[in-house]
Amino acid sequence: MAEDWLDQVNWDKDGLVPAIAQEAATGDVLMVAWMNREALAQTAKRGEVVYWSRSRGRLWNKGEESGHVQTVSEIRLDCDDDVVLLKVEQKGGIACHTGRHACFYRKLDAGNQWQTVEPVLKDPASIYANPKTS
Repeated sequence: MAEDWLDQVNWDKDGLVPAIAQEAATGDVLMVAWMNREALAQTAKRGEVVYWSRSRGRLWNKGEESGHVQTVSEIRLDCDDDVVLLKVEQKGGIACHTGRHACFYRKLDAGNQWQTVEPVLKDPASIYANPKTS
């Protein structure tokens, strides 16, 4: 069967697996999201990332509103079969809904405070006001 590879994934009790999006060119970790079986199958077939949105309760084509699509160069599975790593090209250079390059834009400083260390590249209001923005 062509989808036996999906049976090798150790899905959680809700049928989900965490998915890490890593920029293929730089190695930057862009974001972490969730995938169900259908999302992972569609991602592999289409070559563009599809996630399972827990807040929307449906499949979410990354970039469907913002235009910031993730094109897949590799899909990897970790040693415990319970985390997927997606090596991607991030269209438009913005992965985060806050308008930043990556979702990991805060760093814990010596005083145990979270400090914002990455700039907003584009105002989120302008990203989501025009779904074709890239």
